[in-house]
Amino acid sequence: MSELLIKNTITINAPASKVWDVLCKPEFTKIYMFGCETVSEWTVGSELLWRANYEGKDMVFVKGHILEISAPQKLVYSVFDPNSTMEDIPSNYLHVTYLLEEDKQSTILTVTQGDYNTVAEGERRYNESYNNGEGWNPILVQIKALAEQ
Repeated sequence: MSELLIKNTITINAPASKVWDVLCKPEFTKIYMFGCETVSEWTVGSELLWRANYEGKDMVFVKGHILEISAPQKLVYSVFDPNSTMEDIPSNYLHVTYLLEEDKQSTILTVTQGDYNTVAEGERRYNESYNNGEGWNPILVQIKALAEQ
């Protein structure tokens, strides 16, 4: 069975170091990731939380771990919704990969998320994340705008 992935790419008119900051720093993630800020030590094996205040409560909306990191070229982390009814076991975590390639004055950012074929409720989760063919595109547009400021 082939992998079931969401993959989106965007060219950003900024150096990779600036794009990296937008991808990782909480003051930026809060803007493009639905109010969630990242909390992590940014080392392999460290926890990665996507946290926000919701109805007066500090909540974790997504959690995972840093699997690979080589700033500012590549970041791979796992993700799981701790508020779901699925069992919180490693086989239910998806992987997200950010690849940054500098090209003169711009950076090509590719985001890949999956493999949905290997997790519980994979087809439903894929369809929700793919969002009628959009995938990461709306988020990437916001990342681009922040990095180009």
